[in-house]
Parts: sequence; structure tokens; C-alpha cells
Amino acid sequence: MMALSDMRAPLEAILYASGTSISEKSIMEILKIDYDGLMKLIEFEKKSLDDCGSGLMLQHVAGGWQMVTRPELYPYIEGMAKTIDRKLSNAAMETLSIVAFRQPITKQEIEEIRGVSSERILSMLVSRELIKEVGRKKAVGRPILYGTTDTFLRAFGINDISELPDLPEAHVDETEKYNQMTLDVEENENTSFNGISDEE
Repeated sequence: MMALSDMRAPLEAILYASGTSISEKSIMEILKIDYDGLMKLIEFEKKSLDDCGSGLMLQHVAGGWQMVTRPELYPYIEGMAKTIDRKLSNAAMETLSIVAFRQPITKQEIEEIRGVSSERILSMLVSRELIKEVGRKKAVGRPILYGTTDTFLRAFGINDISELPDLPEAHVDETEKYNQMTLDVEENENTSFNGISDEE
């Protein structure tokens, strides 16, 4: 087996080329190493990046690994991000938070919570791969059920949907959940998405 120092470059090349989170299984298959070897390599890479003061770091998201910029350096790239990205509208964030906390959920159930039509926003969220169809509800008409995606996890910097903020029990309504999720989003550097988001 190659020395850890010799495997840093291949690991970095894989993470850079993927452009997104890549599963541990895929990394092991490409590098031809076992799980213990991968964990040692990951820790070695993380320490090496820390020691050299790199602006990059490894992040465990959506069940895989991704190379990202360090949060403390976000002010340096914020200006650039504003020129190429636009954040989700409040209406889109509201809809996305409802799906996240109530999934699986139908369009009708979302509209009952929001009080307005949500078809256009749902289509936009699906096109951005933040939500997806996860099945059909056993009800008249077999309506589509929506849930969040791995892209959603990566965008919010979490590894699993269970890492969403803990909220009070049933007496907390969806608006409060949306407000909490919005606060978390504003603190996360990965919450801008390409394209224009229309209010609805």
C-alpha cells in the first residue's frame, strides 16, 4: 500500500474532480483501499490542510466527503458569490422547510400549510434537485409525495436529515419552523443557488 503522503494527491484530485460529495465506497474503490485505510487518509489529509493553513477543508456531508472552503474565509468570496448566485426567495425557503420537516408530503398538504398555490415553487425546487418525488400517497388520485435530496444535505452542510435543528413539539407551527431554518440558512455559506427564484 502507498504511504499516506503519496495518496494525498490522488485523494485531492478525486474530491476536486467530483465537484460535490463523493461516497466513501467510491473513494475506496478508486484508491483501492479499505475503510480503515480511508479513515487514516482522511485524517492525514485534514491535518495536512490544517498544518499548512490551507483555505480548504474536508467536510463529511450526505454520507460522503467533499472539499470545501473554510467558513471563516467566506467574507473573501462572498462578493464573488453574489455576482453569480441568487439565494432562494422567502417563499421558496418556506416551501423547502415545510418539505424538510414534514416529508414525505404532498403538494396539497404543502398548500394547506402555506395557504397559496405552490406548484411553480415545487417545480423550481425539483429542477434544482433540492427536493424530489419519493413515492405516491395511498389516497384518492395517488398524489405525489415530496422529500429532500442529497443536494439539499450538501447545500445545508449536513450529513443526514436528522441533523436539522431540534424544534418544540406539535404546538410549534410550520411558520416557526421556517423561521428557524431561515436563521440557520443565513449562517451557512452554502445556501446560495444558481438561477433566479421567483416569489409565489
